Amino acid sequence: MNGKRIGMCITGSFCTFSHALEVMQQLAAHNQVTAILSPASAQTDTRFFRAGDFRAKAEEITGRGLMTDLVQAERIGPEKLFDIMLIAPCTGNTLAKLNWGITDTPVLMAAKAHVRNGRPLVLAVSTNDALGTAAQNIGLLLNRRQVYFVPMRQDDPARKPRSMVADFSLCEAALDSAMEGVQLQPVMC
Repeated sequence: MNGKRIGMCITGSFCTFSHALEVMQQLAAHNQVTAILSPASAQTDTRFFRAGDFRAKAEEITGRGLMTDLVQAERIGPEKLFDIMLIAPCTGNTLAKLNWGITDTPVLMAAKAHVRNGRPLVLAVSTNDALGTAAQNIGLLLNRRQVYFVPMRQDDPARKPRSMVADFSLCEAALDSAMEGVQLQPVMC
């Protein structure tokens, strides 16, 4: 990725926020990155980050204001703001809503507005239910035009046998591949 306009959406898989910020830093070094936050990621204090600290860090990395409401996110479509969009982390809840066309958060509105322009959307899954109920949504989204996945793996097969998380170190490679219209392989490591 170099010289691209990237929308980086963040949803509420709080344990992966440090990885998401690393990806944001990597992408922002050579691209224009705008962070789009779900209400959970923008407003929830957790043991991983205080919400205000997380928002400040995202603004510091991107050097841009955050998109945190539906009105801001809706402009993405008509104004064609991004070349590519990444949702990292992408929760099971977000997967389901994407699959069923629900647009009740800034991230979901951003994704809908972006994809309607025929531009690639890349998902970095992080859910405890990827090999359970969320599997059907992953399967259906794998078959959607313009939707790509960052390769993922089970993160703790013994204690959480249905849980999967994207390999965040492959986000940039997945974005590069999606720009060429190709799913980075293997999807599951």
